Amino acid sequence: MIKFGTDGWRAIISEDFTFENVRIVAAAIAKYLVDHKFEKKPLIIGFDPRFLADKFAQEIARVMADAGISSFIVEYDTPTPVVAWEVKDKEACGAVMLTASHNPPEYCGIKFIPDYAGPANAGITREIEENLGVGVSRASGGGKGTIESFDPKHRYFPYITKFIDPDKIKKARPKVVIDAMHGAGRGYLDELLQKLGCTTRELNGERDVLFGGHNPEPSDELLGELKKKVVAEGADMGVAMDGDADRFGLVDEKGKFYSPNQVITMVFKYLVETRKFKGSVVRSIGTTHMIDAIAAKHKIKLHETPVGFKYIAEIMMKEPVIIGGEESGGFSIKGHIPEKDGLLANLLLVEMFSSLGKPISKIWEDIVAEIGQYYQFAQKIKLPEEKKLSLIKDLQAKKELIVAGIKTSGTRSDDGAKFYFGDGSWLLVRPSGTEPLVRVYVESKDKKMLDKIVEFVKSLI
Repeated sequence: MIKFGTDGWRAIISEDFTFENVRIVAAAIAKYLVDHKFEKKPLIIGFDPRFLADKFAQEIARVMADAGISSFIVEYDTPTPVVAWEVKDKEACGAVMLTASHNPPEYCGIKFIPDYAGPANAGITREIEENLGVGVSRASGGGKGTIESFDPKHRYFPYITKFIDPDKIKKARPKVVIDAMHGAGRGYLDELLQKLGCTTRELNGERDVLFGGHNPEPSDELLGELKKKVVAEGADMGVAMDGDADRFGLVDEKGKFYSPNQVITMVFKYLVETRKFKGSVVRSIGTTHMIDAIAAKHKIKLHETPVGFKYIAEIMMKEPVIIGGEESGGFSIKGHIPEKDGLLANLLLVEMFSSLGKPISKIWEDIVAEIGQYYQFAQKIKLPEEKKLSLIKDLQAKKELIVAGIKTSGTRSDDGAKFYFGDGSWLLVRPSGTEPLVRVYVESKDKKMLDKIVEFVKSLI
């Protein structure tokens, strides 16, 4: 079964993710391109290090060639943000990326990136889904599309360096440990930081289709090796990337992990107060309201979107956005492509450290001293499909909640159910689109209130 989720189609290799199904999805994308008269422009095709991803990419290129669409295919596994940027660099009609991002090793996926170099919106995704199994007639190219390989790495380097202050980094010369997690980002950040004068140590920099036996996800639980190496080698910080390098991870000089919520907050504050960025800020519905506190202090317009970077991208394409971020690790800034970029996020963290001249732990302590401590809870809870849908429907029907004597001041129901409490606390319960589970998020500046809200949700479930 082929079903598109938040960011493309993902499935288990050899079960649903087969060469036959890859050809079906490729033909659906080709039909979309031909129907919208994009076939005269080339298509970029990229892939991450997963098993057979390079072979699937070649098969997609052949389907495109039969439809009269020429392709530039990367020579070796490449980060998603680099492939997305190449859409602009080569004035392409879009890109197809073979990746399952941070999903388990047995998964692969197809992500279509339209000509604006960001995630496909709901309308484009729906049209491609409607094309599944329909096939595509040969375009004006008469089925004579060409296939050419290329290496985008050293074109991306000078481009991405424009978004940081190289002199700050060269002056500080920080020591950075990098966990590439056997992903497509290996060799990228390491080489770039060395060019900027940093002392680096790259971990898990070899291709491994099993990603060391676990998800290639830069989470607190999976970065144990990075934490130990940072402390053992006296490094200033440790950074990480997921399987296709569109997400980031941060460890401070003491070996402490920082969540995406914390990282986005730090970088947002740095861009506004030190780099003097102007514009708005965008975060997803499940992302920390620490962003709101900083935005309010500087009178910056804030947007809250449903989960999915495609919603953040839509706003980034309409107005100058200082930073767009989501709690799962998606991140981009003003002037860059409207796509998640873990490489840029980590570069900005290194610049922030170099510019402020303070350890990461001190930078965070100063933020907490200024805006207060925010306590957070996030958990996946398995529920049968019927009960999952019933729970969400019941919550969306509620106009208000009262927990620990505090009433909600507002609700939102376009992506699960979110409740805003009068003391600034909030609760979000949203269903997974692909699994029998719900995701629960809670945030409060009062730890006791947070615990009360968590207790309330679990009592419902």
